[in-house]
Amino acid sequence: MRYPDGGGLSARGRAKREAVRRQAAGWFAEGVSVPEIACRLRVSQTAVYGWRKRWKAGGEQALASKGPGGSRCRLDEGRLRRLADALEQGPAAHGFGADQRWTLARVSDLIARMFRTRYTLRGTANIMYRLGWSVQVPQHRAVERDEAVTTWRRETWPAGKR
Repeated sequence: MRYPDGGGLSARGRAKREAVRRQAAGWFAEGVSVPEIACRLRVSQTAVYGWRKRWKAGGEQALASKGPGGSRCRLDEGRLRRLADALEQGPAAHGFGADQRWTLARVSDLIARMFRTRYTLRGTANIMYRLGWSVQVPQHRAVERDEAVTTWRRETWPAGKR
């Protein structure tokens, strides 16, 4: 599961999991078996074997949380706020013409212009998600498509049934 802060877990969630690993370390020192620890903590034996290997190599400190996973965002909080403000102004305010729709390509170009940093479309989508924006779906269907379907149903389909 993904969270808007960019990591797999919140700081609180990481601390909770670290406490579980430290509890396992205490049991490793007491000589409790891996299957028993897995049962007590309600985790997989594979996870406990990995923890035990790390514990043997580096002690309890080796089981400490390494922080959020993934790469760091190249835009700090101040830049993200500036980007959010720019997005609120709309595409026309930034020279994207009269069409008032933000596309990932447009947002990526805006980021490049404002901060001299290039993002892929997927990376731009992640930033938009962090800022609380979602993928937009048009509220209407293309007139041409509806008319084509209606014409096909009225003329072509009945002719094929005969």
